[in-house]
Amino acid sequence: MIIDCHGHYTTAPAALEAWRKLQIAALADPAKAPSPSSLAITDDELRASVEGAQLRMQRERGTDVTFFSPRASFMAHHVGDASTSAAWSRLCNDLVHRVCGLYPDNFAPVCQLPQSPGVAPATCIAELERCVKELGFIGCNLNPDPSGGYWKEPPLTDRWWYPLYEKMVELDVPAMVHVSTSCNPCFHTTGAHYLNADTTAFMQLVTSDLFKEFPTLRFIVPHGGGAVPYHWGRFRGILQDMKRPPLAELMGDNVFFDTCVYHRPGIELLLEVVAVRNILFASEMIGAVRGIDPDSGHHYDDTRRYVDAVDGLSAADKRAIFEDNARRVFPRFRGPGAG
Repeated sequence: MIIDCHGHYTTAPAALEAWRKLQIAALADPAKAPSPSSLAITDDELRASVEGAQLRMQRERGTDVTFFSPRASFMAHHVGDASTSAAWSRLCNDLVHRVCGLYPDNFAPVCQLPQSPGVAPATCIAELERCVKELGFIGCNLNPDPSGGYWKEPPLTDRWWYPLYEKMVELDVPAMVHVSTSCNPCFHTTGAHYLNADTTAFMQLVTSDLFKEFPTLRFIVPHGGGAVPYHWGRFRGILQDMKRPPLAELMGDNVFFDTCVYHRPGIELLLEVVAVRNILFASEMIGAVRGIDPDSGHHYDDTRRYVDAVDGLSAADKRAIFEDNARRVFPRFRGPGAG
């Protein structure tokens, strides 16, 4: 089985975005805010939104299951206040739940958290519990920067985040560290802000003792770890100067990278410097990069091709990357072939 641990509902029906625009327009007058029940999307519309997109690409690329969450750039936690985010997150999570219910063999749900700038992460616990306990979600996406590119929150290792971590440990769910839209003109959303956040989160995690406090807490740092594999020597050296343990030890069973790296040399470097046990297959289709690479004739985000092409990767290593590691990091996933 090939499990794609990083997928977003980027093809949701247009009615979802229309509802969001009404919600944002009503921020000046909350009495005009649309009700969740006013969003009318049929099951047939949901099927149409994925059958010619994610499901078609699963078939074409030979992958089996996608861990599916709301569209990352649409989380936009900087918009409105905590109540705005709560209503929007619940709506998006319910829609993902419906898609996964229609295609349980193809998708497993991962939730958006109702974060808001300056609001304690503990406020996200109720939605996380609802999604996991009531709707069967297997993980969550955690935004380390709800301000949208201005980094006003404490680092992920600060005790400010601990109540949420305690709940994640209790529920035995991991978090993918994933920012949303950048509203800072210095940072392009997918080309800079995402990768900056991946690198920043990684550095926060490995220079702290967070996992001594939470030994079973698990994070996936997406997009191949941002700049980390390319600057592996820099990070090793910094930690050595700090008298910290080696990187592999610090990552342990707590920090994982995915394979959302859109060229073969990048995947080869990732697999050369990072332990196989800390890598999960992912493509983030249909996401940040949707075009075809003129050099290869294939979609940039067809990441299975890159992994399959790596020389010297054993069958056991491929199985770990494609399936076993995802099952270990997401133990609530009970898809086909679960023991």
